[in-house]
Amino acid sequence: MPRNLARQPRDGEVTRFMNLPNSITISRIATIPLLIWILSPAFPANHATHGLLGGEQEILASAVFIVASITDGLDGYLARRRRQITTLGMLLDPLADKLLVTAAYIILVAYNPRIVPPWIAVIIIGREFLVSGLRSIAASEGFTIEASDVGKLKTVIQIVSVVAAILAHRWNYWNWGGFIIAVHMIAVWAIYWMTIVSIISATDYFVGFWKKIDHASERARTRRSSVLSRRKARRAEEERSSHIV
Repeated sequence: MPRNLARQPRDGEVTRFMNLPNSITISRIATIPLLIWILSPAFPANHATHGLLGGEQEILASAVFIVASITDGLDGYLARRRRQITTLGMLLDPLADKLLVTAAYIILVAYNPRIVPPWIAVIIIGREFLVSGLRSIAASEGFTIEASDVGKLKTVIQIVSVVAAILAHRWNYWNWGGFIIAVHMIAVWAIYWMTIVSIISATDYFVGFWKKIDHASERARTRRSSVLSRRKARRAEEERSSHIV
């Protein structure tokens, strides 16, 4: 009678992978289709007219994106604090970030093209793919590229730009008891600042990558030279030994 040789996962193994930080990361990925649906014409509240009471779609989409962005730092903090850093988490966390940013700017090109023209979305999304590629190459070479202050600033501006672009679809400004908030102007400035900071951040990552890959290549060449020298010395010793015999 054939036996089932597949090993059943233990409870500890399941817990190790499906811990709280990983669950938060997965929930961030789950908000992406929700955000796309809210900003689509199929959303039930899309028929609303102008005015604060008619902006359920924009308010809800902004809240979803803000919560998803907050979980970006929360899952990493909890993983380090609880010592629950896993391979699954290291894979899903950057993937969730890239998917969220890419989905947000692609949907904004269709949702509010006055604020987010296609060329801006291409630059911002291209930066995300560039950084991911550099990090993958760095990992394969045995070193890492740490996030710089420019990259952290980009994250803050990214949240402001997406939320402002969503709200600017409904309002040009908010008037709260005489206090004017220029929503449209904030959205335009934030999007262009996001583009500039994305270019600077991509350049910063590339310079950091180039310096480290140059050092790694130099170490590899040194190791290869050392190995070849030892091989030549061994062959010379063997030849001398054979002549003596």
